[in-house]
Amino acid sequence: MSRERRHDRWALFAFLAAGAAALAGGWRRRGRRGGDLAGLADADPHSDPDPSSGHLAGTNAVGRSERFAMGAFLLAALAAVGFAIAFWSGGRRTQLEGVLLAVAFGGVGFGLVVWANHLLGGGEQTEQRTTLRATPEEVAELDAELGRADAVARRVWLKRSAMAAGGALGIALISPLRSLGPSPGKELLHTAWRAGVRVVTEDGTPVAAADVPADGLLTVFPEGAVGAADAQAVLVRVDPKLLHLPAGRADWAPSGLLAYSKVCTHAGCPVGLYQADSHQLLCPCHQSSFDVLRGAVPVSGPAAWPLPQLPLVVGADGVLRVNGDFSEPIGPGWWKA
Repeated sequence: MSRERRHDRWALFAFLAAGAAALAGGWRRRGRRGGDLAGLADADPHSDPDPSSGHLAGTNAVGRSERFAMGAFLLAALAAVGFAIAFWSGGRRTQLEGVLLAVAFGGVGFGLVVWANHLLGGGEQTEQRTTLRATPEEVAELDAELGRADAVARRVWLKRSAMAAGGALGIALISPLRSLGPSPGKELLHTAWRAGVRVVTEDGTPVAAADVPADGLLTVFPEGAVGAADAQAVLVRVDPKLLHLPAGRADWAPSGLLAYSKVCTHAGCPVGLYQADSHQLLCPCHQSSFDVLRGAVPVSGPAAWPLPQLPLVVGADGVLRVNGDFSEPIGPGWWKA
């Protein structure tokens, strides 16, 4: 038997023992209160004059039902909290988690059944009334009911225990959200491109501005993140006189060098073809084409948004660098919808 499984069994045993001890302690305390109440009823001159009527027996039965329901709710709350702790502590504790979740649901179900069958009464009842004057027996019964000092308190704690069980079960039910993984935050909006990062090829070689041929296509990555799917870009060189880039990007294409995201804005396919004669980047998946001279705006195909552009600069050593991240988040334009 593995050490982890032994620990799980000991934890389950300790949990059940603690729950049983708590229920037993509550039972004894409630039993003593019931005995004290019965003694007070015997000494009260307004108590039921006929012990054979079964009033005290009915009172004790109601008290037992309340204790059963409260114990079930408290046990369910403990089991639900135990499930959340076992789940968030990590490790493979599926058997322990399954037992605790079963106890939690079973406790809530048992408590609700006891509450409905023994504490909510027998439904609507009607009777013929000929007079509004109460009989001595009815007055005595009302006095006996009002004399039950702990009846109201028990009902309050019964409701509180039910709320505790429901709240703890809610915590247990939302715990599996941890399985969805950490929140991505703003990671989907940014890539590994940062100001000053060198442009490198697929084998990690820095790209010198003078080495990029005219009308050629080169797949590049940020240094230190070679192979990053969201950071891949295509690098081309065109005649600077032909450029008509969007406002604010006049210095993004030194010596006619342009870098755009390789991820198509339609369905995320790689844009891997370049037609030098028309200066268009092509996506082979769905035949979208982008005009590199005008900021890679789509000119045909299903793509609706231009390819994000990188702001390029030439370092003192002649190696290409970037002056920041892409102009917009890469990939399909979900963030514009």
